[in-house]
Amino acid sequence: MKLVVPSLDYLPSYAAALRRGWSPSSSRDSMRVEELGKIADDPVAFVTYEADAYAQRPPMRLHDGSYVARLPGYRRWMWDGEFSGSIGFRWQSGTPELPPWCFGHIGYGVVPWKQRRGYATEALRQILPEAKAVGLPFVYITTTTDNVPSQRVIEANGGVLLDHFRMDRVHGGGDGLRYKIDL
Repeated sequence: MKLVVPSLDYLPSYAAALRRGWSPSSSRDSMRVEELGKIADDPVAFVTYEADAYAQRPPMRLHDGSYVARLPGYRRWMWDGEFSGSIGFRWQSGTPELPPWCFGHIGYGVVPWKQRRGYATEALRQILPEAKAVGLPFVYITTTTDNVPSQRVIEANGGVLLDHFRMDRVHGGGDGLRYKIDL
């Protein structure tokens, strides 16, 4: 498995995973349908937004109805001959800290039919040097208390548990764990 930059070449496999039921958001299945719509509307813009940390994206609407500028960030796709999952990385310029509405620097997901192959662990390992390259001394990664496989992925990459917190409804609700990985 390797990480690839999203492109039109890989897009058909990505879209097939969405149609098969995979969602890039563990807390929002509707994102799957939204992304299929964006791909149908403008596939070039879709892969540009996925791949380019500074692509001109519209502001993001928060759960309270307010809008905030998007953070720099991008996704890489896990590839083993076909789309296998994605890993996203975002940061706030000039500081390693994140705004209160953003829980972690990195998020990932593996399609269900490719899980338990070590892909998430490897994807996280591969993206950590990119986080260091933008000047971050550490990254935060969050997961839920019941997601033991994700906890193992983070810990296998040097993650240290910082705290427990309550996720808001928009982020899936439930009890969360915040980890820190020093770079």
